[in-house]
Amino acid sequence: MAVRQQSFSVEYQFPVIFCRGVFDLDNRVLVDIVSQFEPRRRHRILVFVDNGVSSARPSLSGEIMTFAERHAHTLELVAQPITVSGGETVKRGLDAVIDMQKLMVEHHIDRHSYVVAIGGGALLDAVGLAAATAHRGIRHIRIPTTVLSQNDSGVGVKNGVNLFESKNFFGTFAPPFAVINDYDFIESLPPREKRPGIAEAVKVALIRDGAFFSWLEASTANLARFDADAMSYMIRRCAELHMHQIGKGGDPFERGTARPLDFGHWAAHRLELLTDFSLRHGEAVAIGIALDAQYSVLAGLLDAGANARIRAVLLGLGFSLWHPMLEAEAENGSLLIQGLRDFQEHLGGELTVTLLEGIGTGVEVHEIDAPLMLRAVDELKSRAGAK
Repeated sequence: MAVRQQSFSVEYQFPVIFCRGVFDLDNRVLVDIVSQFEPRRRHRILVFVDNGVSSARPSLSGEIMTFAERHAHTLELVAQPITVSGGETVKRGLDAVIDMQKLMVEHHIDRHSYVVAIGGGALLDAVGLAAATAHRGIRHIRIPTTVLSQNDSGVGVKNGVNLFESKNFFGTFAPPFAVINDYDFIESLPPREKRPGIAEAVKVALIRDGAFFSWLEASTANLARFDADAMSYMIRRCAELHMHQIGKGGDPFERGTARPLDFGHWAAHRLELLTDFSLRHGEAVAIGIALDAQYSVLAGLLDAGANARIRAVLLGLGFSLWHPMLEAEAENGSLLIQGLRDFQEHLGGELTVTLLEGIGTGVEVHEIDAPLMLRAVDELKSRAGAK
């Protein structure tokens, strides 16, 4: 028997840019990104836009076409921006992904072309998957338009859609070519679209940066009214912490079982499914954070009182910390607790859940005491003011 060990490393890097007015005619951010490696080439670009974004900003398609005309020496917009259903609709199976890839074929989008996605995290997930699997990888530029996508999912390396009733079952790890966070998109969002993304800032502060959590405490009132300065700092700092974890955490493609950035998410994913996604992701994450903080206290990991601070911030931001589906049961027991099995199956290997042993310090555990977790549910119900 002969064995040859193949080994090589691939370095990934991509810019995450924080700006305003990405399609203002004199803003060169997008032009400079596209032309950085081949400055004399005219680059083909196919643009997909979240229908929620186009509804909120009807002029966007025209702005993009005018921008492309102004910079026609660098950009070749191969078609008018294509509107795609956003939210969980675009992630229900592979239909939308295949439709996007048909358009890539139709417009001769190759590995030296660019696919640009403008929208929330769900649209970025689906377009990213389509781009990553066409020609084994087309350059993909993300322009996130929600708080959640600007400070979390949009700066990550994951793409995927839901399949076989499993969240993100079909997907890839494929870093984007660039991410452009344009705060102008945030200002036009309705409150229910702004608030959920703040939950991810609370999450990453609790597991990685106690000073940032203290800032969130002090800034709760400003964030609750969506003060522009507070929101822009929150988005930037949250994105930086997510980027640091992905880049420096030692497992960017999640080969192991630990996923610290999924603190509060095992319950959140389950609640999303149980509510047929009537709960926004960030709304479910806020509940998951409060629940796991309560369990951390009951398990003797977190000092009593810390969970009250966490609840106060989340409630002050306007989140509800209770949903009746937390108590839903089937013949074989709690539907919520069954989510732990699904979470483990998604990770593979042993169960690994991040809990808290301090504000700013996460800890990985490999067992969850189901009766104790159900007690945490009961206590959260009473402390969240639920009836």
